[in-house]
Amino acid sequence: MPRTIRTLTASEVETLVGWAAEEGWNPGTGDAAAFRAVDPQGFIGAFVGGEVVAGISAVAYGSGFGFIGLYICRPDRRGEGHGKAVWDAGMARLGNRIIGLDGVAEQQANYRRMGFVPAYETVRHSGRPAGLPEGGKTRPVTAGDTAEIFAYDRKCFPAPRETFLGEWLRPPRIARLSARSDAIAGYGVARRCRQGFKVGPLFADRTDLALAMLADLSDATAGEELHIDVPAGQVQFTAMLQAAGMVPGFTTTRMYKGGKPGNDQSTVFGVTTLELG
Repeated sequence: MPRTIRTLTASEVETLVGWAAEEGWNPGTGDAAAFRAVDPQGFIGAFVGGEVVAGISAVAYGSGFGFIGLYICRPDRRGEGHGKAVWDAGMARLGNRIIGLDGVAEQQANYRRMGFVPAYETVRHSGRPAGLPEGGKTRPVTAGDTAEIFAYDRKCFPAPRETFLGEWLRPPRIARLSARSDAIAGYGVARRCRQGFKVGPLFADRTDLALAMLADLSDATAGEELHIDVPAGQVQFTAMLQAAGMVPGFTTTRMYKGGKPGNDQSTVFGVTTLELG
């Protein structure tokens, strides 16, 4: 049967996120709707006989930056070229933007051949942290905080993403911020996943603020297991997580094609998502 490539509907994006769960990626409750809000045209599928057999997200954050994720082919249809077809469609859609992705070790050689250059490694830390430095220095995010959060996020993330944050900061996700006397000094979000909660983003001016925010997010999740994808360059933060009982595991490498974005990487203690950057 011939293969058709087209944009995924909302329910089909849910299917793709379901595949991610089956792959062990532990997506969050409500992820599909929040992801699709960023760029409804940025989710592409390959169809054979009316059934989706492969999918990818190729989300455009404006005209300068895009991100590839959720790149999955159904196990029973692998080796037939469907994955390559959606990859080509996603890359064509993002065009000449700077494009980012988080690559697992076994795919990095392929991404290099396609022009992607490694930027940094990310290590997932999981567990129920105990003995973090005292929290209580953050407060819940309110509707009146959104403009300041948008501005703060802009220095931490490679592109403006107000539409995404408008969804991501809403309950049932748990969002907290750290405030100075004159401005915010960081913010973090925890969301329920198939297993425990993922924390992301976790952005802060300093390590102690990031740790306090993580402690308060842990309290807000009633001590359930947390997962956070930490850039390997955050050495002090990583050491404190491991001292608190969180265990390193799954690793990816952030890679870019077309240049490197100019965001302030020192403020990134937890990546927002491996699917959308």
